[in-house]
Amino acid sequence: MSTFIEIEVNGKRYPVAYDPQTPLLSVLRDELGLTGSKYGCGEGQCGACTVLLGTTPRRSCQIPVSAAVGKPITTIEGLEKDGNLHPVQQAFLDAGAFQCAYCTPGMIMSSVGLLQGNPNPSTPDIVQFLQGNICRCGTHARIIDAVHLAAKSMQEHRS
Repeated sequence: MSTFIEIEVNGKRYPVAYDPQTPLLSVLRDELGLTGSKYGCGEGQCGACTVLLGTTPRRSCQIPVSAAVGKPITTIEGLEKDGNLHPVQQAFLDAGAFQCAYCTPGMIMSSVGLLQGNPNPSTPDIVQFLQGNICRCGTHARIIDAVHLAAKSMQEHRS
């Protein structure tokens, strides 16, 4: 049974009519056309669908759309501002931290969440925080380099 609700995604409010238990990922991709968040395992294990709910990285395939009401949702599409990539997005490009890039949006969203809470993470901090994001191409070393690069860039811009 569909219910009309309003969700806030990337700073904009959207009225949507869905069963309250519909996964947020389905609403983002199918209703709003925000296809940056990927469907991977559908079980919250791979991290390809990661979005920020508030400032917390969450698996959008496991969150019912009703649980997102009243909370700001940020997708990979919402990180860019005025034509400028977010420092984490830029660092992933600069470090070549992808091959097939299927995991990249989820990795970036999780990395943004990490850096919001820990602006200068150690390599073990990064590895532990990104543990729920799977990269099948094996670019983990470059992903870690990208997070360090982004942390440095963000610190320089704060100074």
